[in-house]
Amino acid sequence: MAIATYTKSGTKATTAAKLDKAVFGVTPTNHELLKQAYVTYLANGRENLAVTKTRGEVSGGGKKPWKQKGTGRARFGSTRNPIWTGGGIAFGPTGQENYSKDLNVKAKRLAIRQALSLAADSGKVIVIETFECKDGKVAPAAALLKKIGATGRVLLAVSQKDELVERATRNLEGVKAVNANYLNVFDILNADQVVISQKGLAAISEWLGGTK
Repeated sequence: MAIATYTKSGTKATTAAKLDKAVFGVTPTNHELLKQAYVTYLANGRENLAVTKTRGEVSGGGKKPWKQKGTGRARFGSTRNPIWTGGGIAFGPTGQENYSKDLNVKAKRLAIRQALSLAADSGKVIVIETFECKDGKVAPAAALLKKIGATGRVLLAVSQKDELVERATRNLEGVKAVNANYLNVFDILNADQVVISQKGLAAISEWLGGTK
């Protein structure tokens, strides 16, 4: 599978890059697997911040609101009962919940290959000779991405995400730079354009396609 390639200056290259069919040509698509990988990524990045207090942790409520018998009302031992306003929360989050999910390596890599295949079929994949960020300047990086038609939400996959690439892209709205072997289904499916350097393309083929 051949695809148009751009030089490091943003002009069209004379030779087209070839996409590995084992990585970018996977059919049919298992949408259930893609959903599982997508949800797993979100679940494993979820922060466990919600905490509520039980009736034993809410302050006050030590005095019995009224005597046990003779009032005609229901018996209560504390105003911090969960059914009272200001009471504790029954069965609420404690901050100890584990929301993480597991997905085996084989399934995860297959899901990534399918996501890349969908991106290639949709014309979202752009190959660039190399993504150079001299002095880590933001303006040249933004101009280069615009020149090659990478707009909207851009996922940039390079062979090695160094400090210069990080500095040049971290403040660009909608642009996320990653190491090629750190790709995930969430980023690929949410990207409007997937820009891959030629060395990054080789790293992906070695990682997912088994080529050396």
